[in-house]
Amino acid sequence: MRYSCLLLCLLSAACGRRAEPHKVTIAAAADLNFALDEISLKFRATHPDADLQIAYGSSGNFYAQIRNQAPFDIFLSADVEYPRKLVEEGIGARDSLFVYAMGRIVVWVPAASPLDPATALRAASVRHVAIANPQHAPYGRAAEAALRSLGVYNGVARKLVLGENVAQTLQFVQSGAADVGIVALSLALAPPVRSQGRYWEVPGTAYPKIEQGGVILKDSKAAREFRSFLLDEVGRRILKKYGFSLPAN
Repeated sequence: MRYSCLLLCLLSAACGRRAEPHKVTIAAAADLNFALDEISLKFRATHPDADLQIAYGSSGNFYAQIRNQAPFDIFLSADVEYPRKLVEEGIGARDSLFVYAMGRIVVWVPAASPLDPATALRAASVRHVAIANPQHAPYGRAAEAALRSLGVYNGVARKLVLGENVAQTLQFVQSGAADVGIVALSLALAPPVRSQGRYWEVPGTAYPKIEQGGVILKDSKAAREFRSFLLDEVGRRILKKYGFSLPAN
């Protein structure tokens, strides 16, 4: 009898013990900051066994870190070329390479600013213009191309303040370190930012297409499930809500 009771206790403890959540670490482009937070919240609600841990930053910096064996499971880049290069170098699951959105850029000014965002880049009163660093941030390269295409680059070149990524670029304008910035539409539309400023969308013809893509670096069931969720109905709806253009299914 004593042994039977002990066995029952052990079985009960085993049945009551929950499996440890599977951790999935994601390196994500800074323009995804708010959109991906919302997507991950929805994903966790339907996949409680997955523990998502997201780091936001410059796609170029993440690319360099991943090449140096940074321990990420998924890479969501603002430029699909970075994940594509990783796959070509034998890093990541080749069949997991994907495009999830097309980014868009806007000229953004604080709500209290007297500047019109549509003409702010030409205003003589502007002392500092913030863009992401074109050396490693896809949104910075798009911003620089737009400045040249719009014919204002020479006028603002000495006024440029470079953010480490597009989120920091927005912070420069929010803090007053810059008068105007070229940032991701996804950040301008985010609920915490929407009421803080005004924006003018830069015509898509003024800069190369921002084709955003990703790759699974460390293959797992949880990583595949998150990739599918991002590309499926819920993920696409949230990306669209934040101003991303969507690729065909």
